Amino acid sequence: MCATALPRILRWITTTLGMSLCLTAAAADPPPRPTTPPSVTLITVEGAIGPATAEHVRRGLAHAQRDGAQLVVLQMDTPGGLDTSMRRIIRDLLASPVPVASFVGPSGARAASAGTYILYASHIAAMAPGTNLGAATPVALGGPAEPAQRPSRAPAPAASGASAPDRGEGPTPSVSGQKQLSDAVAYIRSLAQMRGRNVEWAEKAVRESASLSAAEALAQGVIEHLARDVPDLLNQLDGKTVTLEGRSLTLQTAGAAIVREEPDWRIRLLAVITDPSVALILMMVGIYGLFFEFSNPGALVPGVLGGICLLVGLYALQLLPVNYAGLALMALGLAFMAAEVLMPSFGILGLGGIAAFVLGAIILIDTEVPGFGIPLGLIAAMAVLSAGVMIGLAGMAVRSRRRAVVSGDANVVGQAARVVACGPEGAWVEVAGERWRARSAAPLREGQRVQVSTRDGLTLDVIPTDTPQGEGS
Repeated sequence: MCATALPRILRWITTTLGMSLCLTAAAADPPPRPTTPPSVTLITVEGAIGPATAEHVRRGLAHAQRDGAQLVVLQMDTPGGLDTSMRRIIRDLLASPVPVASFVGPSGARAASAGTYILYASHIAAMAPGTNLGAATPVALGGPAEPAQRPSRAPAPAASGASAPDRGEGPTPSVSGQKQLSDAVAYIRSLAQMRGRNVEWAEKAVRESASLSAAEALAQGVIEHLARDVPDLLNQLDGKTVTLEGRSLTLQTAGAAIVREEPDWRIRLLAVITDPSVALILMMVGIYGLFFEFSNPGALVPGVLGGICLLVGLYALQLLPVNYAGLALMALGLAFMAAEVLMPSFGILGLGGIAAFVLGAIILIDTEVPGFGIPLGLIAAMAVLSAGVMIGLAGMAVRSRRRAVVSGDANVVGQAARVVACGPEGAWVEVAGERWRARSAAPLREGQRVQVSTRDGLTLDVIPTDTPQGEGS
């Protein structure tokens, strides 16, 4: 019986241990649960690229890294902008630990000039149907004037029978312009080589201001994706592998939450004050405020307001591509208009000041930079306003000269007075509510009417105009 029960006991122990081990393994390794993919940060860039745009992109990338986002989508619709701001954005994109996908959208948008460089610098490039990019030639090379023509000469033979590019025809930029062009070409070529995109067309976009539609950009290897909108782009990017800092990341963007990065009040304020028109108005308000404060010391409000506006305007100008010759002309013009009010020049200083102000405002900021020109209408309005202020102040000065004198020697001499006191030290008279020491060749009595003949310092010479009581025939 013991021999028969022993195998059953061993089987029961074995079964019990196996079940215990299975339960332990199940408890230690629970079945995988469906996980939510990391979020995607969406940064929108609209309008001209300036200091506010660069700050907005920088903060958006920092927040995406802080929040653990797997991807940043930079949606662009821009005509271009400042070179310094564009390079700041590109430096932040290249240093970002989170991959960036530039998306030109929605339909009808564009990524011209600076936007093309940013798209080339991004890890992923995409466009919506009906969009375009290109025209990346530095604007300082363009302009209304025709550049100098290269002298005609016989074409040099091509080496090894290859057709050499025709670089001897057409306009030639200046030396400084050629340096800027070469720098821009090298910059966009390096970005294209880094991201494995079409290098030849990138150079063509800079040298010839070439542009491409979305479908052409996809066919020529300038972009990798053509998407209707951001959700469609995220569906296409799901499962895509991106190389970032020597490591490969696989995106899980299908169904990922989209977190929009909105500009805060500081960026909105920076966008307002760095508008060239607003900066010009702030400068004018500041200068006029200080001018009125110096003309009427103690008013305080014009001085405080003018000082604040002038400092804010100067801060905005140091962030913009300012031509300091234009700024100097504006300051000279305002000085001339102020001098016209303070000294008689028969309008010469005033007209010269208006002319200098208008010329300075026109060349203050490069109007060829997209979105950063000062409208001529605003310049004309400011010039008319300055002329109006100058004419108004001059008219006030003329009217004040025509008024009767109400103070000083001319007001005292010839006035009627009344003797208010007489004593051993002399008499005192009252003239226009003021008391003066008086002297007279004839005796004076209190209450007598007199007339001021002359003034000697603080003493008046008076002549009696009435006869003392008790005298007469």
